[in-house]
Amino acid sequence: MGKVTGNANKLDAPALYAYLRVSTDQQDVDNQKHGILEYANANGMAGLIFVEDVASGKLAWQQRKLGELLLKECKSGDTVVFAEISRMARSTLQVLEILKHCIDAGINVHIGKQKMILDGSMQSRITATVLGLAAEIEREFISIRTKEALAKRKAEGVRLGRPPGKAERVKLDAYAGQIMDYLAKGISKRDIARLLECSHTTLYEWLSRRGVKG
Repeated sequence: MGKVTGNANKLDAPALYAYLRVSTDQQDVDNQKHGILEYANANGMAGLIFVEDVASGKLAWQQRKLGELLLKECKSGDTVVFAEISRMARSTLQVLEILKHCIDAGINVHIGKQKMILDGSMQSRITATVLGLAAEIEREFISIRTKEALAKRKAEGVRLGRPPGKAERVKLDAYAGQIMDYLAKGISKRDIARLLECSHTTLYEWLSRRGVKG
């Protein structure tokens, strides 16, 4: 079952697992491990068994090492520590499925970054807690996908950010004829901006760039 490091617990004693979703970014892996160890030390957790999962987070959790860990290895009373919610899966639905399975199976879940503990004592509140975190989870996914996409483009040599100098074409170029017609009819620039649903400063900049003094 994946790469496991650490000392196994005594026979029949609850096991304490730390799950790492491994990517090609070694720094990301190190950050996950550091976050988990920091959380474990702060909460008196010893004897962590690290499980490294190299499969893509896009796969269903049951098809990854996480599925093997939760479905086959973990017993009721065992604990699994994640660095953060986004390391569990790449979609809110999968995260909710994982949490539901852990609750039903009696597996305790700790999430270091969010300082969350989901165990039997919280069963009556788990639904409200998870649903309340759904929006935060989605924002994390969006942020992570954006960072990964930018990192990939940078690695491919794509220059990021707006090119230096002024853009050759801007949004208002498509309304050039309409703007000139409005000006010819004596409509004020502020009213033109309202008609085009843009800020008046955007319109002023567009006129200035094209040397229009109407």
